[in-house]
Amino acid sequence: MFQPLNSKTEHKKIFGFQKNVFVAGLVSLFMDISSEMIYPLVPLFLATVLGTTKTTIGLIEGIAESTASILKVFSGYLSDVLGRRKLLMAIGYGVSVLSRPVTALSTTWFHVLFARFVDRFGKGIRTAPRDAIIADSADGNNLGRAFGFHRTMDTIGAVIGPAIAFFILLLFANNFRLVFWLSLIPGIIAVILIVFFITEKRKTRDELAKLPKITFKDFNGDFRHYIVVIALFSIGNTSDAFLILRAENLGVSKEYIPIIYLMFNLVYSVSSMPLGILADKIGMRKMIILGFIFYALIYFGFGIADSSFYVLPLFCLYGIFKGMSEGTQRAYLATLAPPERKATAFGVYHTVVGISLLPASIIGGILWDKIGAEATFFYGAVTGFISAVLFILLVRNSR
Repeated sequence: MFQPLNSKTEHKKIFGFQKNVFVAGLVSLFMDISSEMIYPLVPLFLATVLGTTKTTIGLIEGIAESTASILKVFSGYLSDVLGRRKLLMAIGYGVSVLSRPVTALSTTWFHVLFARFVDRFGKGIRTAPRDAIIADSADGNNLGRAFGFHRTMDTIGAVIGPAIAFFILLLFANNFRLVFWLSLIPGIIAVILIVFFITEKRKTRDELAKLPKITFKDFNGDFRHYIVVIALFSIGNTSDAFLILRAENLGVSKEYIPIIYLMFNLVYSVSSMPLGILADKIGMRKMIILGFIFYALIYFGFGIADSSFYVLPLFCLYGIFKGMSEGTQRAYLATLAPPERKATAFGVYHTVVGISLLPASIIGGILWDKIGAEATFFYGAVTGFISAVLFILLVRNSR
């Protein structure tokens, strides 16, 4: 029987992974089932049911991501100071689950904005402590493998979620609200897993007393330069909601959008683990550079596409990009941060990414409404290439 974790068994492994790493993967799997039942439908719900413009959709995504992401640096710092990563992780996931009924009951775009904010608010609380638990639990030489496994589990959930949404839409005549209500179930399971099966070694009073205030003085130049590059890339990395809208723009029927998104997540899931292992072998720095360039080419492809024929291949390629970059970018961050400040470092990273989404999504929406869909994706392609160049020039070494 699967027993809850405790201090005596915290180093026990499941399928070759430390228990915390494995359970954190399960948590993300169920939470992503919940999230991805909703996410590919929200922009369509806004555009077709509530009649919202692309600029407003970009504003909603930008505000929700960036405002709530301010919490990430503080939750990471609190995690380091209090030594209570599990508590913050549970609260964060629980808050996100509470957003589901708000989405289901929405009648205006402002209601959706509030729901998205609550959801991202929870993500802002949980992300840095969760990543720190994974980093603390993983063997030092297998960080890429651990984060690759986490992304794999996360994206398996992101495959299952849209599949469930697709069948519900087929069976119940595009009933968006029913999908939103049912997404509560896997979210609740995720919270239960955290409460009963995640454990952590409490820090002693002496260890907690040594932690300094939030400051960049503890982080070296490569860490700071890396954050600058990530910020630039994120400003050009518009919300995935625009990819979904682009699919519809190119002629994909609404009920098949979840299947397209499912395929994207399937490729993402299958590629995350092997690409994480490859990053450990060839070097995470090389993988990050390749990721930026690959992203630029994919967004250029979305910009020049002129029919629905190109949508599925481009989404699959985008899944490979996610597999080669999401886990690797965070694993590389762990090599740059001081061991006692890992959660704070992850908080800074996620905050910068989240805050950058506000200008990114607003710019993407304005470019779409004022110039055309192509402009939104050409903008992303340019920032991707520039990010690769700056990373090569500014970020040299890791610890």
